[in-house]
Amino acid sequence: MTLKTIQLKYILSFGIITILLACSTKKDNFVNRKWHSVNTEYNTLYNGDVALQKGIEDVKATYSDNFWEVLPLERMQITEEEQKPGDTKNPNFERAETKATKAIQKHSMNIGGFEKNNQIDESYLMLGKSRYYEHRYLPAMEAFNYILYKYPNSNNVYQAQVWREKVNLKLENEQLAIKNLNRTLNGQKKIKSQDLADINAVLAQAYITTNKLDSAIAAVKISKKETKLKEEKARYTFILAQLYEKLDYKDSAFVAYQEVIDMKRKSPRNYTIYAHLKQTTQFDFETGDTIAFHKKIDKLLENIENKKFRDAIHHQRAVFYDKKGNNKLAILNYNKSLRNMSTDRYLAASNYKNISNIYYREKNFHSSKIYLDSTLVHLTDKNSEFKPLKKKLEILADVVKYQDIISQADSVIKVSKMSPTDKIKYYQDYIDKLKISDSITAKKLAESGNALNQNPKSDMMPSGKSDENMLLPPGAGGLSPVNTGSAKNPLAEASFDKKQSTDFPINTGGLQSSFYFYNPATVAQGKLNFKKKWGDRKLGDNWKTVATSNQNQIDTTNPDEVIEEITPDEKTKSSVVPKYTTAFYIDKLPKEEKVLDSLNTEANHARFQLGSIFKEKLKENKLAITSFEDILVNKPESKLILPTYYNLYQLYDSENPEKAMAYKQKILSEYPDSRYASAFNNTAINADITADSEFNNLYAKVEKGLYREANAEIDALLKKYDGDELNAKFDVLKAKISARLFGLSAYKTALQKIVKNYPKGVETKKIESILATDIPVLEKLDFGATPRTFNLVFVSNYPNETSHKNLIERLNKYAKESGDTKIKVSNDIYNVDKNMIVLHGILNKITAESVYNYLKEHKDYRLKDTPIIISNEDYKVVQVKKNLEEYLAKIK
Repeated sequence: MTLKTIQLKYILSFGIITILLACSTKKDNFVNRKWHSVNTEYNTLYNGDVALQKGIEDVKATYSDNFWEVLPLERMQITEEEQKPGDTKNPNFERAETKATKAIQKHSMNIGGFEKNNQIDESYLMLGKSRYYEHRYLPAMEAFNYILYKYPNSNNVYQAQVWREKVNLKLENEQLAIKNLNRTLNGQKKIKSQDLADINAVLAQAYITTNKLDSAIAAVKISKKETKLKEEKARYTFILAQLYEKLDYKDSAFVAYQEVIDMKRKSPRNYTIYAHLKQTTQFDFETGDTIAFHKKIDKLLENIENKKFRDAIHHQRAVFYDKKGNNKLAILNYNKSLRNMSTDRYLAASNYKNISNIYYREKNFHSSKIYLDSTLVHLTDKNSEFKPLKKKLEILADVVKYQDIISQADSVIKVSKMSPTDKIKYYQDYIDKLKISDSITAKKLAESGNALNQNPKSDMMPSGKSDENMLLPPGAGGLSPVNTGSAKNPLAEASFDKKQSTDFPINTGGLQSSFYFYNPATVAQGKLNFKKKWGDRKLGDNWKTVATSNQNQIDTTNPDEVIEEITPDEKTKSSVVPKYTTAFYIDKLPKEEKVLDSLNTEANHARFQLGSIFKEKLKENKLAITSFEDILVNKPESKLILPTYYNLYQLYDSENPEKAMAYKQKILSEYPDSRYASAFNNTAINADITADSEFNNLYAKVEKGLYREANAEIDALLKKYDGDELNAKFDVLKAKISARLFGLSAYKTALQKIVKNYPKGVETKKIESILATDIPVLEKLDFGATPRTFNLVFVSNYPNETSHKNLIERLNKYAKESGDTKIKVSNDIYNVDKNMIVLHGILNKITAESVYNYLKEHKDYRLKDTPIIISNEDYKVVQVKKNLEEYLAKIK
């Protein structure tokens, strides 16, 4: 063995022994400290920091800033509640936490109560950060507090405090965070640049959250000045401008936005673009230089780097035209913004909302509703605008519903009253236009179908010049522009079973889908090709070989070749398309006068509801006046006249006192005994008594079972509040009373009356369901069902309190002494004049007879009344149908 070999052997042995000794975390010497420090920093922590930074970059890449509100000073990954199907947690933060934990467990040198590894505080900081980004705030707080309490001299103390106060903000402890950070800033130690920037950034966020914007501005200025990171400087400057804007410091905001623009390449592109757009919002739309404005917008659009921000740029031009009152160009540019839609969902919601507002101002409530519906699709329910817009949408839905009822009824009545010649001319004019429209549509479909065959992946959205209605919101349906109500379809006017087409799925993203069956044009083209090749075929098995009833057999081997010839008359007859004949429409018109009267009644009820919505909810007084006055010229029911007069009196009271006085005189002269007349005369009226209060009092009586008392009052209240919007509820309450006192037949009649009088009422749909399902089941109830138990029923006249009381006491005594828990006593209303005192739960008829004889003969009871022995099943029939006499006749 050579000398070198021996030396190498000893060196290796010494090295191995040294390493083994250095691995110990219990020995405080230079080698051990250096070994664990280096291993922690350049192995475990390095890999953990790489994962943490990668996770933070992922958050920045996926986080979507809402530039229309004050930006948060930091971005966060979404919570589990916000995750969509398919989304997963970022694994980088989990890996960083694992590495930090490993560093602490394997390399911590806690000797004598002091940490000898100077990298362990870094490990705890990484541990807290990774937990923070995973929304595990309390465990993160523990990690940061450990640094503050165990490593007070660490160079990471300020960072630990920054992150701890971030946790406090997430836990909504803003005041505590402000207190802690201000104490740190006012301390004796001087804080260096980036730490100072970070502390003030968190402090600013706390001030923004608590709406102390002046204090927030001061803190943001310091962070902007001290940070060395270009992206942070741009973000803080943009936030500063937003805060100025929120406080209405327009000049300062403009300067701050310009500072972002002047940073050029040092600022991320999104801050620069939105800074330009925020400046345009401060444009003076009355006296400003419109040429300069459009030049700036055009320059932004021409820059290829701004391609993904074109939605925001077009939106700003649309706002310009909106403010100028040019509705057509505003809608055009809002739709351009939607066609270039990026990930900014709030911007899409703003586009839809602004288009909705334009149509609302134009009183086109149908289109306004459609676009408002699309607005809510792009807003989260946590957004402050969501609830008010949803409420407005519900109101507009009612407006549209009632307008459709009125439009359809008026159209049918108008056309039905035309002379035969005029009807033919009316529908022939429509058919001529329909043929032209169908021809153009077919041609477009064929062209689009050919284009798709050549380029299947191309979408249906035309390029080049845009049309204001080319992009429809969710719910619009079809490919044609939104119908603003200017054109009417006579077929729809004359048809009672008008249904909305739902052939194709609704597009909620603003772009046409390339999937074949989601594209109306390709589906229509496919149907045309199929019909041309195979003719009209019924859906079913062996469709290739089985012809339809109106079609001759076609050979499957040669579908274009017909086996039997068709005569010229048959060809002419089969070639006539029904929708191109006037008879197709005229035959659908109602012929009987009572049908037209019912349509007019339905339309007047819709006008009243519409007028009430315009008056009470939308404050559109002119439209409300029009609706109410239309009622009076369309042969209204008597019950609508008085409330219509009163509504018109209220509407005209502030605008036209003379007309208001005229309606007041009509009420006094035509309805002198009404509550409205009493209110005008200040006689016999109690201000505290209203329709609501009286309804609530009556309802309380019904709930307590005081049906007779309620029945004595209901008719007077129905007359008193005839025409009031609560009148329908009074009628529903009367139906409930009728069911209890007069039986199923009276109940059914009362429900049918409600459906007739309030065809579009809130309660009507539920009542129609009861009439269709529950009532038929109850009508089928009959005597003779298999008995389970029997009752002794004592029929007594009402009122007879003494007799009732004595009988009930004796029956209760028997029920208690019988020891049978199924034996119970009830005092049931039968009708207005009679009660039924019932002993329930007797096993069979023979036992029931024995019980009666016992009660009759025993000295403790001595019952003189003779009961009816009836099965519990038959007793239910008697109570539902009030047919006791029929039952007694049957048992005789």
